[in-house]
Amino acid sequence: MPEDSRFERDPDELVPEPSGIPDGWTVEAPDPSDRSDVDRLTALLRAHERHGRGWAGSGVDDVLVEVSERGLRTRENVVVRDETGEIRAWGSVHDRAGGRMLFVHVVERDLPDEVADACSEVLFEWAVGQARAVGAARGLEVQQIDTGAFADDDRQHRWLEGAGFTCVRTWHQQTRPVDPGEVGLVPDPADWEQRGVRFRRVRRAGDGMPDDGDLREVHDVLEEAFKDHFNSQEETFDEFLHRLREDPGHRWDHWWLAELEGDLDEDGRPRAVGALLGTVSESAQGPDGSYVSYIGVRSAARGRGVAKGLLRTIIADAAARGRDRVGLEVDADSPTGAAGLYTSLGWETKYVTESWHRDVRVD
Repeated sequence: MPEDSRFERDPDELVPEPSGIPDGWTVEAPDPSDRSDVDRLTALLRAHERHGRGWAGSGVDDVLVEVSERGLRTRENVVVRDETGEIRAWGSVHDRAGGRMLFVHVVERDLPDEVADACSEVLFEWAVGQARAVGAARGLEVQQIDTGAFADDDRQHRWLEGAGFTCVRTWHQQTRPVDPGEVGLVPDPADWEQRGVRFRRVRRAGDGMPDDGDLREVHDVLEEAFKDHFNSQEETFDEFLHRLREDPGHRWDHWWLAELEGDLDEDGRPRAVGALLGTVSESAQGPDGSYVSYIGVRSAARGRGVAKGLLRTIIADAAARGRDRVGLEVDADSPTGAAGLYTSLGWETKYVTESWHRDVRVD
Protein backbone atom coordinates (compact mmCIF):
# COMPACT_ATOMS: atom_id res chain seq x y z
CA MET A 1 0.00 0.00 0.00
CA PRO A 2 1.29 3.52 -0.77
CA GLU A 3 1.99 5.76 2.21
CA ASP A 4 0.31 8.62 0.36
CA SER A 5 -2.31 8.84 -2.35
CA ARG A 6 -1.10 8.74 -5.95
CA PHE A 7 -3.98 11.01 -6.96
CA GLU A 8 -4.15 14.78 -7.36
CA ARG A 9 -6.08 16.12 -4.37
CA ASP A 10 -6.94 19.58 -5.78
CA PRO A 11 -9.73 19.50 -8.42
CA ASP A 12 -8.66 22.96 -9.63
CA GLU A 13 -5.42 21.43 -10.91
CA LEU A 14 -7.34 19.04 -13.17
CA VAL A 15 -10.42 21.11 -14.03
CA PRO A 16 -9.17 24.72 -13.80
CA GLU A 17 -11.92 26.23 -15.95
CA PRO A 18 -14.99 23.95 -16.03
CA SER A 19 -17.03 24.80 -19.11
CA GLY A 20 -20.75 24.54 -19.62
CA ILE A 21 -21.90 24.33 -16.00
CA PRO A 22 -24.16 27.21 -14.85
CA ASP A 23 -22.75 30.34 -13.23
CA GLY A 24 -22.23 29.90 -9.51
CA TRP A 25 -21.73 26.13 -9.76
CA THR A 26 -18.46 24.78 -8.35
CA VAL A 27 -16.19 21.75 -8.70
CA GLU A 28 -14.65 20.54 -5.43
CA ALA A 29 -14.00 17.56 -3.18
CA PRO A 30 -16.90 16.31 -1.02
CA ASP A 31 -16.67 16.47 2.76
CA PRO A 32 -16.94 12.93 4.20
CA SER A 33 -17.40 14.35 7.70
CA ASP A 34 -20.52 16.25 6.57
CA ARG A 35 -23.49 13.91 6.91
CA SER A 36 -25.51 15.96 4.44
CA ASP A 37 -22.82 15.37 1.77
CA VAL A 38 -22.83 11.62 2.44
CA ASP A 39 -26.63 11.48 2.40
CA ARG A 40 -26.77 13.41 -0.85
CA LEU A 41 -24.21 11.15 -2.53
CA THR A 42 -26.21 8.13 -1.35
CA ALA A 43 -29.39 9.58 -2.85
CA LEU A 44 -27.65 10.25 -6.18
CA LEU A 45 -26.22 6.74 -6.32
CA ARG A 46 -29.55 5.12 -5.45
CA ALA A 47 -31.37 7.15 -8.12
CA HIS A 48 -28.71 6.09 -10.64
CA GLU A 49 -29.31 2.43 -9.72
CA ARG A 50 -33.09 2.73 -9.88
CA HIS A 51 -32.91 4.16 -13.37
CA GLY A 52 -30.37 1.63 -14.60
CA ARG A 53 -31.80 -1.62 -13.23
CA GLY A 54 -35.15 -0.82 -11.62
CA TRP A 55 -34.22 -0.73 -7.94
CA ALA A 56 -31.62 0.70 -5.55
CA GLY A 57 -29.30 -1.47 -3.52
CA SER A 58 -26.58 0.86 -2.25
CA GLY A 59 -26.54 2.60 1.10
CA VAL A 60 -24.45 4.96 3.20
CA ASP A 61 -21.77 2.34 3.86
CA ASP A 62 -21.18 1.91 0.12
CA VAL A 63 -20.66 5.65 -0.27
CA LEU A 64 -18.32 5.81 2.73
CA VAL A 65 -16.09 3.19 1.09
CA GLU A 66 -15.45 5.76 -1.65
CA VAL A 67 -15.22 9.00 0.33
CA SER A 68 -14.17 8.26 3.92
CA GLU A 69 -10.70 9.11 5.18
CA ARG A 70 -9.79 5.42 5.59
CA GLY A 71 -9.92 4.88 1.85
CA LEU A 72 -8.20 8.00 0.62
CA ARG A 73 -4.80 6.38 0.10
CA THR A 74 -6.30 4.55 -2.87
CA ARG A 75 -9.30 6.72 -3.77
CA GLU A 76 -10.18 10.32 -4.65
CA ASN A 77 -13.52 12.07 -5.21
CA VAL A 78 -14.97 15.16 -6.85
CA VAL A 79 -18.45 16.71 -6.89
CA VAL A 80 -20.23 19.41 -8.85
CA ARG A 81 -22.34 21.69 -6.64
CA ASP A 82 -25.02 24.14 -7.73
CA GLU A 83 -25.20 27.73 -6.51
CA THR A 84 -26.95 26.60 -3.28
CA GLY A 85 -24.24 24.02 -2.49
CA GLU A 86 -26.37 21.01 -3.49
CA ILE A 87 -24.35 18.17 -5.06
CA ARG A 88 -25.54 17.49 -8.62
CA ALA A 89 -22.81 15.13 -9.90
CA TRP A 90 -20.17 12.88 -8.34
CA GLY A 91 -17.01 11.20 -9.60
CA SER A 92 -14.84 8.72 -7.71
CA VAL A 93 -11.58 7.04 -8.77
CA HIS A 94 -9.93 3.99 -7.24
CA ASP A 95 -6.26 3.04 -7.76
CA ARG A 96 -7.18 -0.63 -7.96
CA ALA A 97 -3.96 -2.19 -9.28
CA GLY A 98 -1.02 -1.39 -11.53
CA GLY A 99 -2.48 -0.08 -14.81
CA ARG A 100 -6.13 -0.24 -13.71
CA MET A 101 -8.07 2.72 -12.29
CA LEU A 102 -11.77 2.28 -11.50
CA PHE A 103 -14.08 5.24 -12.10
CA VAL A 104 -17.57 5.92 -10.70
CA HIS A 105 -19.56 8.48 -12.73
CA VAL A 106 -22.94 9.64 -11.38
CA VAL A 107 -24.98 12.64 -12.59
CA GLU A 108 -28.38 13.65 -11.20
CA ARG A 109 -31.20 12.23 -13.27
CA ASP A 110 -33.49 15.29 -13.15
CA LEU A 111 -31.05 17.84 -14.57
CA PRO A 112 -31.79 19.41 -17.97
CA ASP A 113 -29.84 17.62 -20.69
CA GLU A 114 -27.51 20.54 -21.39
CA VAL A 115 -26.53 20.91 -17.74
CA ALA A 116 -26.23 17.14 -17.23
CA ASP A 117 -23.96 16.90 -20.28
CA ALA A 118 -21.73 19.67 -18.90
CA CYS A 119 -21.49 17.95 -15.48
CA SER A 120 -20.58 14.68 -17.21
CA GLU A 121 -17.80 16.39 -19.17
CA VAL A 122 -16.37 17.82 -15.94
CA LEU A 123 -16.26 14.35 -14.37
CA PHE A 124 -14.53 12.85 -17.41
CA GLU A 125 -11.97 15.68 -17.61
CA TRP A 126 -11.17 15.17 -13.92
CA ALA A 127 -10.92 11.37 -14.31
CA VAL A 128 -8.53 11.64 -17.26
CA GLY A 129 -6.33 13.99 -15.20
CA GLN A 130 -6.38 11.52 -12.32
CA ALA A 131 -5.44 8.67 -14.68
CA ARG A 132 -2.37 10.62 -15.74
CA ALA A 133 -1.50 11.38 -12.11
CA VAL A 134 -1.77 7.81 -10.85
CA GLY A 135 -0.13 6.41 -13.98
CA ALA A 136 2.83 8.74 -13.59
CA ALA A 137 3.17 7.82 -9.91
CA ARG A 138 3.29 4.14 -10.90
CA GLY A 139 5.77 4.79 -13.71
CA LEU A 140 3.41 3.77 -16.50
CA GLU A 141 3.12 4.94 -20.09
CA VAL A 142 -0.59 4.11 -20.35
CA GLN A 143 -3.22 4.10 -17.60
CA GLN A 144 -6.52 2.32 -18.11
CA ILE A 145 -9.77 3.86 -16.85
CA ASP A 146 -12.30 1.12 -16.10
CA THR A 147 -15.90 2.17 -15.52
CA GLY A 148 -19.27 0.44 -15.65
CA ALA A 149 -22.78 0.99 -16.93
CA PHE A 150 -26.10 -0.76 -16.72
CA ALA A 151 -26.96 -2.43 -20.03
CA ASP A 152 -30.13 -0.35 -20.48
CA ASP A 153 -28.71 3.06 -19.48
CA ASP A 154 -28.69 4.87 -22.83
CA ARG A 155 -27.67 8.22 -21.35
CA GLN A 156 -24.56 6.72 -19.76
CA HIS A 157 -23.71 4.91 -23.01
CA ARG A 158 -23.91 8.17 -24.97
CA TRP A 159 -21.61 9.96 -22.53
CA LEU A 160 -19.09 7.12 -22.44
CA GLU A 161 -18.88 6.86 -26.21
CA GLY A 162 -18.50 10.62 -26.49
CA ALA A 163 -15.64 10.56 -23.97
CA GLY A 164 -13.70 7.94 -25.92
CA PHE A 165 -14.66 4.83 -23.94
CA THR A 166 -15.34 1.44 -25.52
CA CYS A 167 -17.69 -1.24 -24.21
CA VAL A 168 -15.39 -4.24 -23.73
CA ARG A 169 -17.33 -6.77 -21.65
CA THR A 170 -20.81 -7.80 -20.51
CA TRP A 171 -21.57 -9.23 -17.08
CA HIS A 172 -24.61 -11.18 -15.90
CA GLN A 173 -25.62 -10.30 -12.36
CA GLN A 174 -27.20 -13.49 -11.07
CA THR A 175 -29.07 -14.64 -8.01
CA ARG A 176 -30.21 -17.97 -6.61
CA PRO A 177 -32.94 -18.51 -4.01
CA VAL A 178 -31.95 -20.37 -0.85
CA ASP A 179 -34.34 -22.77 0.85
CA PRO A 180 -33.97 -23.37 4.62
CA GLY A 181 -33.71 -27.10 3.93
CA GLU A 182 -30.49 -26.53 2.03
CA VAL A 183 -28.66 -26.20 5.33
CA GLY A 184 -27.94 -29.92 4.83
CA LEU A 185 -26.49 -29.46 1.35
CA VAL A 186 -23.04 -30.13 2.87
CA PRO A 187 -22.21 -31.83 6.20
CA ASP A 188 -20.78 -28.66 7.78
CA PRO A 189 -20.04 -25.37 5.96
CA ALA A 190 -17.12 -24.79 8.33
CA ASP A 191 -15.24 -27.96 7.33
CA TRP A 192 -16.17 -30.93 5.15
CA GLU A 193 -14.63 -33.35 2.64
CA GLN A 194 -15.66 -34.93 -0.62
CA ARG A 195 -13.64 -37.16 -2.99
CA GLY A 196 -10.29 -36.14 -1.59
CA VAL A 197 -11.05 -32.41 -1.44
CA ARG A 198 -11.41 -30.62 1.88
CA PHE A 199 -13.51 -27.44 2.07
CA ARG A 200 -12.97 -25.26 5.12
CA ARG A 201 -13.19 -21.70 6.38
CA VAL A 202 -9.96 -19.76 6.75
CA ARG A 203 -8.47 -20.44 10.17
CA ARG A 204 -8.40 -17.90 13.00
CA ALA A 205 -5.22 -17.06 14.88
CA GLY A 206 -5.03 -16.64 18.67
CA ASP A 207 -6.03 -12.96 18.46
CA GLY A 208 -9.20 -13.80 16.54
CA MET A 209 -7.87 -12.51 13.24
CA PRO A 210 -7.57 -14.87 10.27
CA ASP A 211 -4.43 -16.92 9.85
CA ASP A 212 -1.93 -15.03 7.69
CA GLY A 213 -0.88 -18.20 5.88
CA ASP A 214 -4.49 -18.92 4.92
CA LEU A 215 -4.99 -15.37 3.64
CA ARG A 216 -1.88 -15.66 1.49
CA GLU A 217 -3.16 -18.98 0.14
CA VAL A 218 -6.43 -17.30 -0.82
CA HIS A 219 -4.57 -14.50 -2.58
CA ASP A 220 -2.24 -16.91 -4.41
CA VAL A 221 -5.10 -19.14 -5.58
CA LEU A 222 -7.11 -16.22 -6.94
CA GLU A 223 -4.10 -14.59 -8.61
CA GLU A 224 -3.35 -17.86 -10.45
CA ALA A 225 -6.99 -18.70 -11.21
CA PHE A 226 -7.67 -15.29 -12.79
CA LYS A 227 -4.35 -14.60 -14.50
CA ASP A 228 -5.76 -15.49 -17.93
CA HIS A 229 -9.17 -13.90 -17.38
CA PHE A 230 -10.40 -10.70 -18.97
CA ASN A 231 -8.59 -7.55 -17.75
CA SER A 232 -6.83 -9.36 -14.93
CA GLN A 233 -4.16 -7.15 -13.33
CA GLU A 234 -1.65 -8.34 -10.76
CA GLU A 235 -2.61 -7.11 -7.31
CA THR A 236 -0.26 -7.22 -4.34
CA PHE A 237 -1.27 -9.06 -1.19
CA ASP A 238 -1.58 -5.79 0.74
CA GLU A 239 -3.67 -4.15 -1.98
CA PHE A 240 -5.90 -7.23 -2.10
CA LEU A 241 -6.56 -7.32 1.66
CA HIS A 242 -7.08 -3.57 1.95
CA ARG A 243 -9.64 -3.54 -0.86
CA LEU A 244 -11.62 -6.57 0.33
CA ARG A 245 -11.77 -5.35 3.93
CA GLU A 246 -13.30 -2.07 2.75
CA ASP A 247 -16.39 -3.86 1.43
CA PRO A 248 -19.34 -3.11 3.76
CA GLY A 249 -20.38 -6.76 3.52
CA HIS A 250 -16.93 -8.14 4.42
CA ARG A 251 -16.89 -10.96 6.98
CA TRP A 252 -13.86 -13.19 7.66
CA ASP A 253 -16.14 -16.18 8.30
CA HIS A 254 -17.34 -15.97 4.68
CA TRP A 255 -13.92 -16.94 3.25
CA TRP A 256 -13.26 -20.58 2.32
CA LEU A 257 -10.36 -22.62 0.99
CA ALA A 258 -10.43 -25.96 -0.86
CA GLU A 259 -7.45 -28.29 -0.38
CA LEU A 260 -6.38 -31.56 -1.96
CA GLU A 261 -5.88 -34.15 0.75
CA GLY A 262 -2.46 -35.81 0.56
CA ASP A 263 -1.02 -33.11 -1.71
CA LEU A 264 1.37 -31.20 0.56
CA ASP A 265 3.32 -28.04 -0.19
CA GLU A 266 6.96 -27.42 0.77
CA ASP A 267 5.88 -26.50 4.32
CA GLY A 268 3.96 -29.73 4.80
CA ARG A 269 0.55 -28.06 4.51
CA PRO A 270 -2.24 -29.41 2.27
CA ARG A 271 -2.09 -27.56 -1.03
CA ALA A 272 -4.88 -25.03 -1.58
CA VAL A 273 -6.48 -25.43 -5.01
CA GLY A 274 -9.60 -23.30 -4.67
CA ALA A 275 -10.96 -20.31 -2.80
CA LEU A 276 -14.30 -18.56 -2.37
CA LEU A 277 -14.72 -15.10 -0.86
CA GLY A 278 -18.25 -14.32 0.25
CA THR A 279 -19.91 -11.24 1.69
CA VAL A 280 -23.25 -10.43 3.26
CA SER A 281 -25.83 -8.45 1.28
CA GLU A 282 -27.86 -6.67 3.94
CA SER A 283 -31.52 -5.84 3.32
CA ALA A 284 -33.87 -3.47 5.11
CA GLN A 285 -36.97 -5.07 3.55
CA GLY A 286 -36.41 -8.74 4.38
CA PRO A 287 -33.78 -11.41 5.02
CA ASP A 288 -30.17 -10.68 4.16
CA GLY A 289 -28.43 -12.53 1.36
CA SER A 290 -24.95 -13.87 0.71
CA TYR A 291 -22.80 -12.87 -2.24
CA VAL A 292 -19.92 -14.62 -4.02
CA SER A 293 -17.36 -11.86 -4.49
CA TYR A 294 -14.70 -14.25 -5.85
CA ILE A 295 -14.43 -17.92 -6.63
CA GLY A 296 -11.32 -19.38 -8.23
CA VAL A 297 -9.79 -22.82 -8.85
CA ARG A 298 -6.22 -23.53 -9.90
CA SER A 299 -6.13 -24.86 -13.47
CA ALA A 300 -4.52 -28.16 -12.43
CA ALA A 301 -7.46 -28.95 -10.12
CA ARG A 302 -10.33 -28.09 -12.46
CA GLY A 303 -12.78 -30.86 -13.23
CA ARG A 304 -12.62 -32.33 -9.72
CA GLY A 305 -15.76 -30.64 -8.39
CA VAL A 306 -13.90 -27.95 -6.45
CA ALA A 307 -15.96 -25.00 -7.70
CA LYS A 308 -19.22 -26.88 -7.22
CA GLY A 309 -18.20 -27.86 -3.69
CA LEU A 310 -17.36 -24.25 -2.78
CA LEU A 311 -20.68 -23.03 -4.18
CA ARG A 312 -22.63 -25.69 -2.30
CA THR A 313 -20.77 -24.59 0.84
CA ILE A 314 -21.85 -20.95 0.62
CA ILE A 315 -25.43 -22.01 -0.17
CA ALA A 316 -25.55 -24.22 2.93
CA ASP A 317 -23.92 -21.48 4.98
CA ALA A 318 -26.53 -18.96 3.79
CA ALA A 319 -29.34 -21.35 4.73
CA ALA A 320 -27.83 -21.85 8.18
CA ARG A 321 -27.80 -18.06 8.66
CA GLY A 322 -31.46 -17.70 7.64
CA ARG A 323 -30.68 -15.96 4.35
CA ASP A 324 -32.88 -16.28 1.29
CA ARG A 325 -30.49 -15.86 -1.64
CA VAL A 326 -26.92 -16.01 -2.94
CA GLY A 327 -25.81 -13.60 -5.65
CA LEU A 328 -22.80 -13.50 -7.96
CA GLU A 329 -21.45 -11.95 -11.16
CA VAL A 330 -20.44 -13.97 -14.20
CA ASP A 331 -18.58 -12.94 -17.33
CA ALA A 332 -20.94 -13.43 -20.27
CA ASP A 333 -17.93 -14.53 -22.34
CA SER A 334 -16.13 -16.55 -19.67
CA PRO A 335 -13.82 -19.18 -21.20
CA THR A 336 -14.14 -21.49 -18.17
CA GLY A 337 -17.78 -22.48 -18.61
CA ALA A 338 -18.67 -20.88 -15.29
CA ALA A 339 -22.04 -19.65 -16.59
CA GLY A 340 -23.12 -23.24 -17.26
CA LEU A 341 -22.10 -24.33 -13.77
CA TYR A 342 -24.05 -21.51 -12.13
CA THR A 343 -27.14 -22.23 -14.23
CA SER A 344 -26.98 -25.93 -13.34
CA LEU A 345 -26.95 -25.00 -9.65
CA GLY A 346 -29.97 -22.70 -9.90
CA TRP A 347 -28.59 -19.22 -10.58
CA GLU A 348 -30.52 -16.93 -12.94
CA THR A 349 -29.64 -13.54 -14.42
CA LYS A 350 -31.38 -10.64 -12.70
CA TYR A 351 -29.84 -7.76 -14.66
CA VAL A 352 -26.87 -7.04 -16.95
CA THR A 353 -23.94 -4.63 -16.60
CA GLU A 354 -21.09 -3.62 -18.87
CA SER A 355 -17.42 -2.69 -18.54
CA TRP A 356 -16.23 0.35 -20.50
CA HIS A 357 -12.52 1.18 -20.89
CA ARG A 358 -10.38 4.03 -22.07
CA ASP A 359 -6.57 4.01 -22.23
CA VAL A 360 -4.95 7.32 -21.30
CA ARG A 361 -1.42 8.23 -22.34
CA VAL A 362 0.33 9.28 -19.16
CA ASP A 363 2.69 11.75 -20.84
